[in-house]
Amino acid sequence: MKMSRRAKRMERQHVRHGRGMTLNLVSLMDIFTILVFFLLVNASDGEILPTHRSVELPESISEQHPRVTVTIIVNEDNILLHGQVIVSAANVMKEQGSYSKALQAALIEQAGETLDTGIDPEQRREATIMGDKEIPFRLLKKVMATCTQAGFNRISLAVLQKPLES
Repeated sequence: MKMSRRAKRMERQHVRHGRGMTLNLVSLMDIFTILVFFLLVNASDGEILPTHRSVELPESISEQHPRVTVTIIVNEDNILLHGQVIVSAANVMKEQGSYSKALQAALIEQAGETLDTGIDPEQRREATIMGDKEIPFRLLKKVMATCTQAGFNRISLAVLQKPLES
């Protein structure tokens, strides 16, 4: 049976448009590369302080961003310096006096390890205390007094920033 001109034209159209569409991978790679660079540049504004699952920080409306300093993590069980357990919180509470000797020794050792940057050593001794919001104030006070005894004259308390309510 002979096909009409219209049937032949329709068959050609079906063959021509029947092929699957292809993606231009070069353009797609360019878009993803730009997206990755954008995310890398803007990701540096994240949190600086290490997080510890046993510490739940209190909330505050403070707008100051944390600086890179010596980080002391205080939870109900232990006191950690840069993630390493230094002394248990119960032992610190039992110690006589207003500061902890074990924590003081670790802080002095940590201060000795800091690189000499040409800045007055007394000015660059900063500490950030990440204390759980459920710890007793006496424990926090002892940790702060120990930091002062070890020569850390700038002590900051880490908090979670909560949004301002309008």
